Amino acid sequence: MGHVIQTEALVKEGVITSDQGNIIARRSRQVMVSLVINAVLCFGIIAAAAGFIGLLADALAVAIVGGLFLAIGATILVKATDVYRMFGTASALIGAGMLTGGASIEILDVFGEQSGGLALLVLGLIGAAVTALIHRKGVENTGFLTGSILLMTAAMHIGGLYVWAGAAEVSGFAVPMIHLYAAVVIFGTGVFIDVRLITALAIVPFAQMLDTGTFYWHAMYAFYSPETTLSIVQLSVAMAACVAVAGLLTDRFRRHTHIFGIMAFIVANLCFLVGSLWGDVVGSHIWGPGYRDYSDDYQTFSDVKSAFEASALVISEHVYSIVWAILLIAAAFWSANTNRRGIFNAAKTFGGIHAYTQAFETFYDEPLAYVIGGLAAIPLAWGLWRLNDQFEARNALAA
Repeated sequence: MGHVIQTEALVKEGVITSDQGNIIARRSRQVMVSLVINAVLCFGIIAAAAGFIGLLADALAVAIVGGLFLAIGATILVKATDVYRMFGTASALIGAGMLTGGASIEILDVFGEQSGGLALLVLGLIGAAVTALIHRKGVENTGFLTGSILLMTAAMHIGGLYVWAGAAEVSGFAVPMIHLYAAVVIFGTGVFIDVRLITALAIVPFAQMLDTGTFYWHAMYAFYSPETTLSIVQLSVAMAACVAVAGLLTDRFRRHTHIFGIMAFIVANLCFLVGSLWGDVVGSHIWGPGYRDYSDDYQTFSDVKSAFEASALVISEHVYSIVWAILLIAAAFWSANTNRRGIFNAAKTFGGIHAYTQAFETFYDEPLAYVIGGLAAIPLAWGLWRLNDQFEARNALAA
């Protein structure tokens, strides 16, 4: 478990020795440097592979150049010393990326989206299974290579699934199940190769089960959640499951459930942000009337929508704002006492976002709201302080 500590202060207090403090600092520095190096390496590989595919724009040329990169990389990995092994890995992965990406584009061009998507789904699954077996054998100095190829084949599999589903016009209950399957595959791949960044990405299709997502339009990035309440419930269940199983897992698997739980917490807070601005008519997007069904008659659509809202559960933005603030305080206090640094940092961040948003959106001309909120915060802080003292006393007795 990661903790925030000041090694210099601990050395001065005699909790740890100077040598132990130096070891902690050195290991922390090594982890950060390794993250930077791997991030730069991965960016270079992805950019080069994608650039070559776009530049050559010919299936045969991409296959030849990709094969050459792969062969050169394999030769370096076999013949070269550890100093130059990074170049071999990069070359092999550029080649593998070109072959995988180029083949995917060619298959879709030749067979069309529906048949081609189905072919990519099957080929990606077979490739991922074979690569996983090779990766599992743990051949020396090839873990990064086989793990990266596994990611490529898994991406081909998931991409093929989405292309096929779009071309086949899959609808209804099957759509969220496809998103759930994609989330499980991404989560499982991240755990298998032990890369938490991949595990964290599983939250994207998981959130899309209820159409929560993002979009980009002309220098504008937006987050949308048409079913904020149901999405929050969904993500809360995921967080609770991650916390519940954490104590039953080894440290390696626990790290992955922690990162997924943190991502679920972040997306849930984004849903709360949407709800605090717009409120929510629960179920309106899933089983409520759709505009497309009444596109030729807006008045009828408006009447049907009003009738649905009259019988549905409606949560106002004011209720959302109050509940969100209470839950953020509770989450920050709980995470601080249980050493969950990711949740703690996220709770503080969204607390600032919530305060800033409400100050300008809702209460900018309501000084009484600031008086009530400020006076209420003082006894709340006192209560948290006293509660923390009780926790500390209980922990001291247990120790």
